[in-house]
Amino acid sequence: MGHAVVLGEALVDLLDSEHDGAPVFRQAIGGGPLNVAVGVARLGGQVQFVGSLGEDTLADRIRSFLTDAGVGLAGTVTVAAPTTLAVTTFAGPEPDFRFYGDPPSYGLLEADALDTDLVAGADVLYAGSIVLLCPATLAAARRAWSLAGGLRVFDPNVRPRLLDGPDAWDALRAVVAEFAAGANLVKLSAADAELLYPGQPVESVAAYLRELGAKAVVVTLGAQGALVATGTETVRVPAPKIEAVDATGAGDSVMAALVADLLADGEPADLAGWADRVAFALRVAAVVCESPGGATSMPTRPQVHTRFPG
Repeated sequence: MGHAVVLGEALVDLLDSEHDGAPVFRQAIGGGPLNVAVGVARLGGQVQFVGSLGEDTLADRIRSFLTDAGVGLAGTVTVAAPTTLAVTTFAGPEPDFRFYGDPPSYGLLEADALDTDLVAGADVLYAGSIVLLCPATLAAARRAWSLAGGLRVFDPNVRPRLLDGPDAWDALRAVVAEFAAGANLVKLSAADAELLYPGQPVESVAAYLRELGAKAVVVTLGAQGALVATGTETVRVPAPKIEAVDATGAGDSVMAALVADLLADGEPADLAGWADRVAFALRVAAVVCESPGGATSMPTRPQVHTRFPG
């Protein structure tokens, strides 16, 4: 089996919580791509995390967490910045993220510092999320995308708090179009689709991304499962019925499962093959939702098969 490279951010989430009746922030290692990398490793895939980490105690904790999870760090660089904090609060069903740290520790991987051999040798390359809003790491991601010899997967992972004004949204849509055009797989949430293309049904968004050049598109729909599009066909795949405890990392676990299966078995031949892969990925996400935490709740294959036999 080959290896995957996940290029993106790792940071520390501060989760709004309570202890002895007083408000506290609970620390958690976070970042969508970090969750993906950990998820791939838990599912048995060889994976390297590529990105920039700060030079403080929090960054040391991120490194230890990734190493303990079996994620390689050969492509990470250390930068002179404190680790970015993502303060996460809940007023409704969707979390609200506010990011602290300027410059962001996760956005300082320069194109010249990219481990080109690691990227070019990857069987699957993931790029996406908020590092694409940072000029240095956007350039590094573009270079990685051009060097990739294997399959390319992309996730926009939109965070509206980081986008200031219509110009920023137009710039992000252009970047999404650029990466989607060369992708074997684009995975995004229904919330991402609505933010990027307001008022468009998810079928239309999937068709648009396919027209740009994406070979397959998966749109996650929360409790409703996911939409899968490839060729000119689309299908909806239902999610298992569960009692969700914490949906943190659920979308990232879908991507992790898809990457792990691309590593193990290559690209599916047709829509039915993609639908089978997505059905498994939704079972992985269901396990994640049944326990608290994001990266810490990523399951192994035996755990998934035990929870959802057959």
